[in-house]
Amino acid sequence: MKKAIKIATIGGGSSYTPELIEGFIKRYKELPISEIWLVDVEDGKEKLEIVGRLAQRMWDATPYNVKVITTLNRKEALKDADFVTTQFRVGLLDARIKDERIPLLHRMLGQETNGAGGMFKAFRTIPVMKEIVEDMKELCPDAWLINFTNPSGIITEAVIKHFGWKKCIGLCNVPVIAMMNEPKVIGKQVSELNYQFAGLNHFHWHKVFDEDGIEVTGQLIDHINEKNGGTPANIYLAEFSLELLHSMNLLPCGYHRYYYSEKEMLEHSIEEFEKGGTRAEQMKEVEASLFEIYKNPNLNVKPEELQKRGGAYYSEAACECISAIYNNKGIHMVVSTQNNGAIPCLNSDSIIEISCLISAKGATPIAWGKMGAFEKGHLQIMKAMEECTISAALLGDYGVALQAFTINPLIQKGGEAKKVLDELLVVHEKYLPQFKEKISELKKRGVESKDSIVADLMKNGH
Repeated sequence: MKKAIKIATIGGGSSYTPELIEGFIKRYKELPISEIWLVDVEDGKEKLEIVGRLAQRMWDATPYNVKVITTLNRKEALKDADFVTTQFRVGLLDARIKDERIPLLHRMLGQETNGAGGMFKAFRTIPVMKEIVEDMKELCPDAWLINFTNPSGIITEAVIKHFGWKKCIGLCNVPVIAMMNEPKVIGKQVSELNYQFAGLNHFHWHKVFDEDGIEVTGQLIDHINEKNGGTPANIYLAEFSLELLHSMNLLPCGYHRYYYSEKEMLEHSIEEFEKGGTRAEQMKEVEASLFEIYKNPNLNVKPEELQKRGGAYYSEAACECISAIYNNKGIHMVVSTQNNGAIPCLNSDSIIEISCLISAKGATPIAWGKMGAFEKGHLQIMKAMEECTISAALLGDYGVALQAFTINPLIQKGGEAKKVLDELLVVHEKYLPQFKEKISELKKRGVESKDSIVADLMKNGH
């Protein structure tokens, strides 16, 4: 009989944690967990305690004897852990507000995983992830790291390629949402279809076959602009060109709308921003109301309101991935892992998002083969942007950060891009010690954000 499992969740005070707990409860008979440690930072202490109490009530409502421990001591939580899940946001939602507002004020996309916002989230997160991996090497050297901290692909590449932690898998809910919603539009169940995905996190494509091996990708393309066509609810449905997609005979992920319909997506983001603020500001309100619900001492299940958060099903994917490793299931999942030749136009050690078989040895990619010229060109540009972003985060090199900004298709080139880079560096000073000298120089030159909301956040220590 296998030993009981210890789980450590970094960012345990997240509003998503009840979904993670629900996933583990569903799978208890195949995942005999004894302890779940929820870890957070001082700024997240109150939320950690609220969600920790709810998590314990959820377990207490079951027949299973599982202990939930909350702590601000990461090392204590990591000691002898079997699985470590990461779901943290450096700087909390206030940092995301800055990531979104400042680029939008310069008429650029401020999305949290694409464009300037995504790169700055990586700049803040990669150094912290490095510390976590160093702790794991000392305290739980055999543990698996299951990452769904965004930008998931970039963070996973830093962990595997730069920090040397090979037992790491990156997750995203976008493929899960596609596989949940798409079959319905052609009158099928997901069990009747075979999916194959390949690309990068938030930049992948997929194709689909029915139970007889007949490709149905084209049928699904015809429904892709419909509300329930597989795009996550948090992405505006700017129309894809069906002629473009049929010429590729591939289904893009929802985030491709930012690249294939850049003007419409930017205009919509600016319009929403001017009407009611950024998505981060909206999510802050949703999160505040969620934590009020979580405080209810009689609540012992995941509340339905959690579905309003854009990351639904992340945690479900994490629990299934852990079970697949622990039980050597060999099942299909779409994850971020090392390429190893599955996409020939990218380096073998690059991290890609691809259909894999998940077993006790981790993720084994299912080879995709040659990409068309259109997909190949896009992939190589996006991978170069990811590599520049990681290098800038590790080195604190302003020039390399400017390289990442310049190569990103969603950032206007030239002086305006530099202004966005400079302002974001200054407002995130607290979380960017690797850029300390450059930030000091920028502040002496008087660089600051003119945005009143960002100024208020700064004044209040956020």
